[in-house]
Amino acid sequence: MADLTHLDAAGHARMVDVGGKAATQRVAVASGRITMNAAALSAIRDGTVPKGDVLAAARIAGIMAAKKTADLIPLCHPLALDAVTVDFEVEADAVRVTTTASLTGKTGVEMEALTAASVALLTIYDMAKAVDKAMVIDGVRLIEKRGGKSGDWRAPA
Repeated sequence: MADLTHLDAAGHARMVDVGGKAATQRVAVASGRITMNAAALSAIRDGTVPKGDVLAAARIAGIMAAKKTADLIPLCHPLALDAVTVDFEVEADAVRVTTTASLTGKTGVEMEALTAASVALLTIYDMAKAVDKAMVIDGVRLIEKRGGKSGDWRAPA
């Protein structure tokens, strides 16, 4: 069990000590999508969802979520993020969310990018559920990470 970074030699949970690591530039990109019926997609695209501007609210929610990741995920380090972006692409039957989190620090930002994507998608669901309760969130995943000890990584296409 000592090989697992979040467990000590006795198997107890612990926060990884990053104190001795050098601060480096780190970036993570995550993505996910929410499929929905044509009426919900049109209402989001046209800005006619009764609760307001869905994508504006989802963007703010994603950024706020990234900043609160350490409050949500056990043993995650609280990070001073340099930037978080939340972008949307309207597809034929879905909205795709792509998030990027970055900082210069001692630990990665993968969880922040994934949390931002997840909460942005949940916000879209919440705001448009009056139009389509059967929306499906799927495909939330890490697309890319750069920096840190393990180097760069990109998800297979």
